[in-house]
Amino acid sequence: MESIPHPIPRTVEEVFTDFKGRRAGLIKALTTDVEKFYQQCDPEKENLCLYGFPNETWEVNLPVEEVPPELPEPALGINFARDGMQEKDWLSLVAVHSDSWLLAVAFYFGARFGFGKNERKRLFQMINDLPTIFEVVTGSAKLSKDQLAAPNNGSKSKSSGKVSRQSESQTKGMKMSAPPKEEDESGEEEEDDDEQGATCGACGDNYANDEFWICCDMCERWFHGKCVKITPAKAEHIKQYKCPSCSNKRARV
Repeated sequence: MESIPHPIPRTVEEVFTDFKGRRAGLIKALTTDVEKFYQQCDPEKENLCLYGFPNETWEVNLPVEEVPPELPEPALGINFARDGMQEKDWLSLVAVHSDSWLLAVAFYFGARFGFGKNERKRLFQMINDLPTIFEVVTGSAKLSKDQLAAPNNGSKSKSSGKVSRQSESQTKGMKMSAPPKEEDESGEEEEDDDEQGATCGACGDNYANDEFWICCDMCERWFHGKCVKITPAKAEHIKQYKCPSCSNKRARV
């Protein structure tokens, strides 16, 4: 729990420094200090929150009692879901809520100290150049320090026809990108890709941006992760994915 013992950030650069410190603390909790964090999130306890601090530390504690709080509060009751999910899925869920909290805190400071449109845009761009906590925890942001520091120039590399990889091209075995869009001979993407986009090999539904997909290395068809019971956390450990159909064919041979 925090009563802001640290200097209050008042400029874009100071807010970004505050953001990075809190982010580093939360990443420690969900990666290097994960055993300690897991043990502290006892479902038998009351509603608990995960706090990250500007000095790159973290803490699991009860929410503040004052209303409204000095700062936006993290997700409440993260401990209650701990034993009802796979550990990696639970950590991924906490990571998503932690990302949301970090943005809330950063833009709370921006609103409090009157950041204008350009200042808010610059702050978001600085934040957006960093991988999210979710990407770090799930392994979809395994980049070198130089790559993490460098802003994304928007270029895309296709080292494989099955996966459209940007900065994730070094993530071994990961197929967490969207199905590649069709391109015409001039190299431009088709404008009506919503209608002509990839469909799931299991349910036949079209691709949606907010869904996790995975590609079979054998038949090269795309599937909703939920249709083949593969989560982003499971995909991280799959070197070569075979869909149920291809797995059954191999078993019959």
